[in-house]
Order: sequence, then C-alpha cells, then structure tokens
Amino acid sequence: MSKIVVVTSGKGGVGKTTTSAAFAAGLAKRGFRTVVVDFDVGLRNLDLIMGCERRVVYDFVNVINGDANLNQALIKDKRLDNLCILPASQTRDKDALTQEGVEKVLDELRESFDYVVCDSPAGIERGAMLAAYYCDEAVVVTNPEVSSVRDSDRMLGLLASKTRRAERGEEPIREHLLLTRYSPQRVDKGEMLSVDDVREILAIELLGVIPESQAVLQASNAGVPVVLEESTDAGQAYDDAVARFLGEEREHRFLVEKRGFLGRLFGG
Repeated sequence: MSKIVVVTSGKGGVGKTTTSAAFAAGLAKRGFRTVVVDFDVGLRNLDLIMGCERRVVYDFVNVINGDANLNQALIKDKRLDNLCILPASQTRDKDALTQEGVEKVLDELRESFDYVVCDSPAGIERGAMLAAYYCDEAVVVTNPEVSSVRDSDRMLGLLASKTRRAERGEEPIREHLLLTRYSPQRVDKGEMLSVDDVREILAIELLGVIPESQAVLQASNAGVPVVLEESTDAGQAYDDAVARFLGEEREHRFLVEKRGFLGRLFGG
C-alpha cells in the first residue's frame, strides 16, 4: 500500500530539503517507486538539490490548476529509474495550494508510487500544514539546538491534532526523529544538545543522526542527493536512516568523535 511521508520541522535551515532528496533517493535505490514533491511554493529548492532545475517545465501548481497533467509535470531522475520529482512553482505564493487540489494530486500519485515524500516548507503556515495533512508517516528534522528542538516539538503537536488522521480518529501518524548537523566535539564542549537531550525533549523514535559534514554542501551544489555519495559519512548516515525506516536493525554511528591512532593511544 502506498504511503505518504512528510519531511517537516518548525524551523528553517535544518536540512529538510536535503533530507527529502536523500530519503526519496534512498527508497528508490532499494527498489521502491518513489516520488518527492516540493511544497515550498515561491522558493523551490528541491529541483536544485536533485540536479534537475533546467528540466522544469510544469510544476505542482500547474497540475492543481489544470494547466498540465501529472505526467507532464513529473521529472524522472536520470540516476534512478523509479524516482520522480514534482517541483514547486517559483512564481506563485503559498495560497496557490488548495486543500482539494493537493488531495487530488496526492491521490493520483498514490496510484503510481510506493512512497510519496513531501518536502515541507518551514514553519506552520499553509504550505507546511498541507504537506503534513494527508501524511501517514513524518520525519521530523531538527538540529541539536534549543530553538530548533522547541519548534519541532510544536510541529509534533500539530501532527497529533491538525491532520486528517487526527480529525478522523484514525491510527496516529508514525513519527521519526532525524537529528542533523550533529557534532560530538561540540556536544562535549557544551555548545549543542546531545542526542539524549533531544530524545528526552521530543520523545519520539530516533531514526538517524546526520553528522555535520562538508559532504552535504558539496552534494547539494553538485545536484546529487547525498545518500548516493556512499563513501561519505553523511551519505552513510542517510542510508542507515532509510534502512531503519524500512525496519532494518542498524547501529547508530557518528554519535562519538572519531579519533586518530595517536588520540586513541593517549586517550585524547
């Protein structure tokens, strides 16, 4: 059965779009028919991170308005045959998304894909709430800092009360915590929250910890989902997260500082 997964957070700049691209590519790499949908109308960054910005002709809003059908707007990824992107509009505002239009498009996508990954804009305005409203599962992305965690806690409250599942009294949305830009060195110095601190505040299942890494920026600039950069720490961390999402048991890596031979020898 097809599932809708929203990638969300309360705060901007935590890595939602990077996560949406990596998560969708990771699912497709495992053989699932996957589409990733950009809900950030007016800003549109998903196509850049996916490396298909020059191929955008029609977008999400065009489909809602009937200017194009879904097949015309979907962009097939060149690296993974079973991955598609539905870009957002850069020239419209958030009000261009209607609840009826979003529902119609998502229902149509469910018929063709195993997973529909919704890249939510930041905050709790219309686009973010529409991205979350129809979801079955949520990946809540947060940085290990107080303001980011607090905003994610607010988003968890909305997922529990303002979605279709909540309105209908159905089984709650399954929530997963993804902690990004994590630096064990900075945790040790007291400059950021630890994994245990964040888990204690949010009290949801830990899906993965993504280390602070240059690989994320380099992959984004190259238009490659970082999960496909398999030799990098961030790529491996996202691959682990996708595996756990699918039910595999994987040990959490990147929680402690990597030390060289001399550091281990002298306990530094």
